[in-house]
Amino acid sequence: MCKPEGTCTAGGYWSAECPTLISSKMPYFAKLLLLIFFLVLLVESRKHRRRRWTGQLEVQRASRSYKKNHDVTKIWKGKTEQLLRVNNHDFTMRPAFGGPAIPVGVDVQVESLDSISEVDMDFTMTLYLRHYWKDERLSFPSTTNKSMTFDGRLVKKIWVPDVFFVHSKRSFIHDTTKDNIMLRVFPDGHVLYSMRITVTQMCNMDFSRFPLDSQMCSLELESYAYTDEELMLYWKKGNESLETDEKISLSQFLIQKFHTTSRLAFYSSTGWYNRLYINFTLRRHIFFFLLQTYFPATLMVILSWVSFWIDHRAVPARVSLGITTVLTMSTIITGVNASMPRVSYIKAVDIYLWVSFVFVFLSVLEYAAVNYLTTVQERKERKLRDKLPCACSLPQPRPMMMDGSYNDGDVNELGHYVSENGDKQDRMMVQLALGSDRGSGRRKNQRYVSMRIDTHAIDKYSRIIFPGAYILFNLIYWSIFS
Repeated sequence: MCKPEGTCTAGGYWSAECPTLISSKMPYFAKLLLLIFFLVLLVESRKHRRRRWTGQLEVQRASRSYKKNHDVTKIWKGKTEQLLRVNNHDFTMRPAFGGPAIPVGVDVQVESLDSISEVDMDFTMTLYLRHYWKDERLSFPSTTNKSMTFDGRLVKKIWVPDVFFVHSKRSFIHDTTKDNIMLRVFPDGHVLYSMRITVTQMCNMDFSRFPLDSQMCSLELESYAYTDEELMLYWKKGNESLETDEKISLSQFLIQKFHTTSRLAFYSSTGWYNRLYINFTLRRHIFFFLLQTYFPATLMVILSWVSFWIDHRAVPARVSLGITTVLTMSTIITGVNASMPRVSYIKAVDIYLWVSFVFVFLSVLEYAAVNYLTTVQERKERKLRDKLPCACSLPQPRPMMMDGSYNDGDVNELGHYVSENGDKQDRMMVQLALGSDRGSGRRKNQRYVSMRIDTHAIDKYSRIIFPGAYILFNLIYWSIFS
């Protein structure tokens, strides 16, 4: 039984009435175990809290860049179609359907001019094509007044301009790694629609001055379905709507100028359409053709003139030289025409090559004329020699015919048979039997000498006439086409 002072009797039992007695009676070893147990629990709880705090810190560091920008997806719980009210409107019709024409601005940035083909008469260009218009059906509420950017998946659900490339042969939108399409919508309904396109466009080229020519090609844009009363295409910034990369270069052409124009195009079946033009002027580099065409052709013509300095009796040398130059010129003409379209008019390079071919061919004909006249003259000499009396009793020719010195008496006796330039070795001296009738023999000798033709004079004149005529032709040619 417990006393009123709070103490128990010596013989008291373990009960709720005597807690002080129970704690005082607990062994010391049990108290030590209980203290260790509480310490272990305290340490484990602190480790758990430290791990949790460290994990939250790493997550905060990893998502620091995301916290800089306001994430709209956490606020807006619906879909993009619901935000832009795509399902509430019929986007198969243009904006302001039934009203005035909707203005659609266009600007272009040319990334590269890939290739230009003279044979196919086309060019390939890669560009960024951008459209600007306003569609109030896409307006959305925004407190920050910032635009939203989407990829090509939303383009299939809204209205976009149906612009196409007139006279294009091939075109495609780049799709690596995704479709290169960008759609940017502003809160007031303004839309920016951009695509990266490669297009192969036809270009009507004029090769009448080839390879000293300049070509002007154009890329044409137009709406396919909407006339000028429904859709008005225009350049967004005027002449500044076209931007080009400074690194654009071509192997055979120099890009001189890029500029934009616009006008109306009429179709008898459908009406008038706005058409935009991207015009650029190209000038061909001439150095390649100087090395590959003009210079070899000129060398062949000069080589054909070498035959004028070869003896006319060297038939194999002069004939082989003439045939070689003719065949080489034919090969050059064939090679140039193989890389060009088969046009029905004469090109500037054709004029030069064919005139050079004519000069080479005339040099061959010149030797043919020399050889023919020499043969005819020898035949006439044999006939006259057979008609003359025998010259067995005549004295031997004078020594002056060997050393080449003549006097006035010799000239009269030989029937004025003296070369004008003093070249006496070019003539064949024929001994005539004068007999008793000396005057009659002199007249026959004079008639015979007057019939002679100096075949070497043709080569002498050709050495001057051929180079002079070819130089004159080059002066006229380069003054006209350069």
